[in-house]
Amino acid sequence: MRVGVLGAGAWAEFAHIPGYKRDQRCEVVAIADPVLERAQAFAERFGIPQAYASHETLIARDDIDLVDVCTPSATHFALSWAALEAGKHVLCEKPVAYDYADTRRAAEKAGQMGVRTKLGFTFRYSPAMQYMKDLIDQGYVGTPFIFNGYEQNSQWLNPQTPLRQVDHEADQSSIQVSSLEGYGAPIMDLAHLFMGSRFTEVVGTMKNFIPERVVRATGTMMRMNIDDGDVFIGNFANGGFGTIQTSFVTVGNYPGLEARVYGSKGALICRLVEENGICESLKGATAEQVEFRDLEVPARFYPPGGSKEESWRSLFYANLISSFISEIVDDGVVSQGHFEDGAHVQELINAVELSCRERRWVSIPLSP
Repeated sequence: MRVGVLGAGAWAEFAHIPGYKRDQRCEVVAIADPVLERAQAFAERFGIPQAYASHETLIARDDIDLVDVCTPSATHFALSWAALEAGKHVLCEKPVAYDYADTRRAAEKAGQMGVRTKLGFTFRYSPAMQYMKDLIDQGYVGTPFIFNGYEQNSQWLNPQTPLRQVDHEADQSSIQVSSLEGYGAPIMDLAHLFMGSRFTEVVGTMKNFIPERVVRATGTMMRMNIDDGDVFIGNFANGGFGTIQTSFVTVGNYPGLEARVYGSKGALICRLVEENGICESLKGATAEQVEFRDLEVPARFYPPGGSKEESWRSLFYANLISSFISEIVDDGVVSQGHFEDGAHVQELINAVELSCRERRWVSIPLSP
């Protein structure tokens, strides 16, 4: 598989490109970034043959099979759509679009073009999370009753840390979605995955705890009425219920994600936090043995050379890349974490935002 990468930023550097380098079934042949010098530096560092300043030039190449969209969020939809129209398989960082209807349109476009898609739901590819899903499928928890999910860390606890990917020109009299989308999407995706069902109604709130921040786009301290913490509860179609809390002003290390599933026979708790030299842990308990104990993740869930002592960025993304390449080259491999999954997550984000603004329970699916 010949891969073209759009965006020469930190996430491409530490996760995406190393993931492709780790899989012998693919080769990164081109990279594009509006700042050509950045693309050229990445090309030299990673041995990528061609660097461009134009995303259009890369997408237009007929010898590229897969386009990786690793650019600022506001550009994702247009770039993904262009790549799909060109008949490319597409891996896109989250979100594909801020409106779930646009994400669903992109999923439908992929179907029309006969290509595969994958969203950057990095944490479903954690070896511990994959083993947790395997245990749930084997019946470890029995019938799932309750899901509790958290994604929170200290990333922007310090208001002097330059805030990125925000609209600094937005109306500050109204709270803007931020953590709910940036941090909420991955744990919402895991909720759907582990419960085997999707939310049908939610009620939630968003809060702004740190009002003044330095913004990267301006380099100045500004009033930023953004959601830097949020929480919601909801009911699943299968009769279970769940809670999800996200925040990037909560003391704790990266990535700061925790998923808990409680069922009729057992319970599982997976934490993805870099602490004490490891990046993930999994604990389980059963009705017969209610004390939670550590569960060792089998080696088959790790990429070659991987272990829980590796950085979560490269470890989890190696599994994500391997999953996507397998889905493309082997028709027998079932797709996961694709744009349609992303549309359901984005619809949930939109529903929680609506609930907060209108101070009420919101049913899903949303009205067009």
